[in-house]
Amino acid sequence: MDLLARPAAADVRPDGRKDALPRHEAPRGVLPGRTRIGPAVARTAVAAGAGLALLVAFPPYDLWWLAPIGVALLALATHRRGFWAGAGLGLVAGLSLLLPLLSWAGIVVGSVWLWLPAGESVFFALLGGLSAVVSPVVDRWRWAWPAATATLWVLQEALRDRIPFGGFPWGRLAFSQGDSPLLGLAALGGAPLVTAAVGLVGGLIALAVRSVLDGRPVTVLPVTVRAVTSTAQPDPGRRAPIRRAAAALGLALLAVGAPAPLLWGDPQPASGTPTVRVAVVQGNVPRLGLDFNAQRRAVLDNHVNATLELAARVAAGQTPRPDFVVWPENSSDIDPFRYQDAAARISEAARAIGAPILVGGLQDDDDPTKVRNVGIVWDPELGPTQTYVKRHPVPFAEYVPMRSFIRKYITEQVDLVRRDFVAGEVPGVLTMGPATIGDVICFEVAYDEVVRDAVTGGAEILVVQTNNATFDEAEARQQLAMVRLRAVEHGREALMASTVGVSAFVDRHGRVDDATEFFTQAVIERTIPLSTGRTMATRVGVVPEVVLAAGAVALVVLALAVRRRANVRTLNDDTVGPGPGREPGAVDATDVTGSPDDPSTPPTPSADGSTGRPVPRPGDALVGGETTVTRREADE
Repeated sequence: MDLLARPAAADVRPDGRKDALPRHEAPRGVLPGRTRIGPAVARTAVAAGAGLALLVAFPPYDLWWLAPIGVALLALATHRRGFWAGAGLGLVAGLSLLLPLLSWAGIVVGSVWLWLPAGESVFFALLGGLSAVVSPVVDRWRWAWPAATATLWVLQEALRDRIPFGGFPWGRLAFSQGDSPLLGLAALGGAPLVTAAVGLVGGLIALAVRSVLDGRPVTVLPVTVRAVTSTAQPDPGRRAPIRRAAAALGLALLAVGAPAPLLWGDPQPASGTPTVRVAVVQGNVPRLGLDFNAQRRAVLDNHVNATLELAARVAAGQTPRPDFVVWPENSSDIDPFRYQDAAARISEAARAIGAPILVGGLQDDDDPTKVRNVGIVWDPELGPTQTYVKRHPVPFAEYVPMRSFIRKYITEQVDLVRRDFVAGEVPGVLTMGPATIGDVICFEVAYDEVVRDAVTGGAEILVVQTNNATFDEAEARQQLAMVRLRAVEHGREALMASTVGVSAFVDRHGRVDDATEFFTQAVIERTIPLSTGRTMATRVGVVPEVVLAAGAVALVVLALAVRRRANVRTLNDDTVGPGPGREPGAVDATDVTGSPDDPSTPPTPSADGSTGRPVPRPGDALVGGETTVTRREADE
């Protein structure tokens, strides 16, 4: 028997208990309803709805509370399916989420970007398949469903964050929770714990919905589910599913609200806390799109001129002098180590402001097809003193794996990414005046280990340099949501400096200040405290993710063991199919021979020798706690 086939749970009654009679032995009058509702279409629609609900939980929509609902919809769609059916539903959900979420990537590499969401959706297919596999565990121990959902989501993200080509973590559940109380959990267990919390709440919602569905017949348009009713007194046990649903929803609300105190706190630094004055320069670019690099001198001049204007205001006493200034990624795409005119312009700005500038630049490699993405500390007197090389270039955005293959067989637009970035090896811990900063460049903010390494290396402030001119405002706001999570996760003040927006300051509680508009020139300034302490998340690092992912693997192993030991009802080909005169996929009182008013009256055989009891047909989707019997199971 195929352990990954859809489970037949003939001995599981609608409330999930194992001691129920098999369907063919159930007393007349209490048969659960069933219907052939076109399950593939219905479940596919639910899976697509799950992906869309997840989509609008992320910026720029920011409906964070829809993330658990999306998780619940996918859990319900895959429940009691086979592995491959669940995988297909997971793929639908992944594409529904990632195609619109990552649409900004097409600005860089043209149609080849479609391979990115397609490849990432494979992990959602795995999630859907494993969610289906653990159905027997969920049916036997209903309250395991929230834990199963939470851990499977963490496992999926742990894999997607790392493979292939170093992974691509965009679209993690945790990054949708910027305005949610669940964000506070980042200080305890980082992004994986926030994802687990969203998954847990989603699992509780799924449990509540499934409990209601298992406790009563359901009408699903355009197909009506007709169930046999009984004139006997109502069974008090039928209230159990409703009580379970109410308890699950109550726990979901409690789980959402409980972490809120972790985000409470005075935004003003405590007395005696060291502070620094920081200015962020958003110089803007002549036009959006990848070809803005052709105007790289104009981009550099924009940032120099905006800094000179700030220096003039400082000289006039209109604003305090900053301790250091941050320019964004790609603010100097002319290599200042090779081109003296670029170096002279940067030095002019640093001397005028009288403070070091963190310059985002490109450093040419000896190989003309390679380049380094760097953050350079530019001292007013000494010039460049320290350099951080971006450690984690992102596949298909900052370098193109299998470039020759893609160019030959897919699209020549792949060469819009003209040079591949070379990865650095050292965390971005840099000294800027009186502060030690943790420099993180662009997409690196999505990777747990890159940010944590900067903090454990001594960073007192998190600085994210980014260039959103190659994308759009939606991508910029999604990135800012990641900065918010990192600030809470490590208990550090943070800032994001963008060429075109959005630039902003973020406090250690995840609150955003001084956010700029998109595609504008702006300078924002703020006095922010320095932090040297470590949160629980900083201390434990990857441990919560490993524990949660291991829990998911253990649940899958347990589910396979339960399937192996399960008693699967054997059906012969001649017993599969609707009774005479019955509409396929429908059950009503005429399906039972005998007195419908007396449940104690046994059914009498009909003319063809059958009792008229409805028998599951291969492919039928059964409502009310029953599961579908596959053709393979019927043959066995």
